[in-house]
Amino acid sequence: MTLSLLLASPAFAYDVKPGDTMSSIARDHHLTLQELADANPQISNLNLIYIGQKINTPANSSRPIEPIKEKPMRSSLSDSEIDLLARLVRAEAQTEPLEGKIAVACVVLNRVESPQFPDSIKEVIYAPGQFQPVKNGQINKPADEESIKAVKAALTDQRQLAPGALFFYNPAIAASRWLDTRATTLVIGQHVFKK
Repeated sequence: MTLSLLLASPAFAYDVKPGDTMSSIARDHHLTLQELADANPQISNLNLIYIGQKINTPANSSRPIEPIKEKPMRSSLSDSEIDLLARLVRAEAQTEPLEGKIAVACVVLNRVESPQFPDSIKEVIYAPGQFQPVKNGQINKPADEESIKAVKAALTDQRQLAPGALFFYNPAIAASRWLDTRATTLVIGQHVFKK
């Protein structure tokens, strides 16, 4: 037992501050969200943390600590694709936190890379019946600054925020029995993200 304690990675406690999320804490401590979740089995809902709560932040010796860099994961988007995606993000997630906006952008990018969906931003967004803002015309309104920021963040290593998520919806205003059967990947704000 003594040997296992000596070999274990040291853990440090972090006090949750206003505006913190598990994703931001993981990022700030150079951990993946899964590594942070594994170090905190007492937290059953990663989207529900409280100011002042203690979060274990293990020292991560498996990789060197480097400054966080913006590494484009998909850099082939044109200015018009970034604008279109940012307009969708604004229309779908206008009242959501920045993290929720990034996750919405990630869903579209995940769809572009999935064999189940078309191969371009425009085709994914304008596919029949996929996004309400296309149907109600909200897609035609200009993107706001935060939505553009969210799209650019989704093109960096922040893309890992919603791995595998192909769908999202707000269960308070949309009921989908089909989506309810799919695995939930995360919940941010009012949106539930699904595989």
